[in-house]
Amino acid sequence: MGSTTATAKSPVRAVALPAEHGGWGFTLEPILLGLLVAPSLPGMFLGIAAFCAFLARQPLKIALIDRRRGKRYARTTLAQRFALLYAGIAITGVLIAGVMKGPDVLLPLLVALPFVLVQLAYDARGESRALLPEIAGPLALGMVAVSIAVAGDWALVNALALWLIVATRTVPSILYVRARIRLERGRDNSLVPALAAHVIGLAILGVFVLGGLVPALALLTMIILLLRAAYNLSSYRPQVAVRMIGFQELGFGIVMVILAVAGYQLSF
Repeated sequence: MGSTTATAKSPVRAVALPAEHGGWGFTLEPILLGLLVAPSLPGMFLGIAAFCAFLARQPLKIALIDRRRGKRYARTTLAQRFALLYAGIAITGVLIAGVMKGPDVLLPLLVALPFVLVQLAYDARGESRALLPEIAGPLALGMVAVSIAVAGDWALVNALALWLIVATRTVPSILYVRARIRLERGRDNSLVPALAAHVIGLAILGVFVLGGLVPALALLTMIILLLRAAYNLSSYRPQVAVRMIGFQELGFGIVMVILAVAGYQLSF
């Protein structure tokens, strides 16, 4: 295949912007959560850095796959340039935040690094749709909320509660979406892991609510998600296009952020 054909099949938008709806939501949710509960200028730079790191994944994935195949198209060069651009902005944002606030804001990002490496390893193999990388990515992004909160002068233990809110929302949601898509496509499917993840997430979050580290309104999000999963994985579910499932999850992510922020603001 020549470079002209590869270019035609891979326009700039396809190289520069991720297509997955879930990825946009899982990236913006922790950024918004962190900035809304603990706004600060260093936190803003961390948010910009996290968003650019998310954008870098798409061109980096394309470049890694082409390299692994031993091919080089016009899109390969374009992908490398976008990856370097996004990565450069991300690194600059992290460095500025570190200089402004000190190295403590970077510690949560170091914790997230192994999750990022897992996702990149699967991306390079063309297996980004596997369950492990799909979970690893959002877990890494959740640490962004922690860094932003630390930049906003939160104690680390309180900031880590933001990661817990994000994690108990994203992991069950990933399992739910995968189960729902298989269900809509008529494939053999076990609903137990998705429903069990929601129940476990609700229980874990409930413990931290009782401990005073997480606002009770954040728990309402998990109740809503559990009811959503129970209904939409049942025989009573409405028939929807697979694409709509992703859009619906974006809406639930917004609800999560609103309830969590309201809980912190109202101390409830």
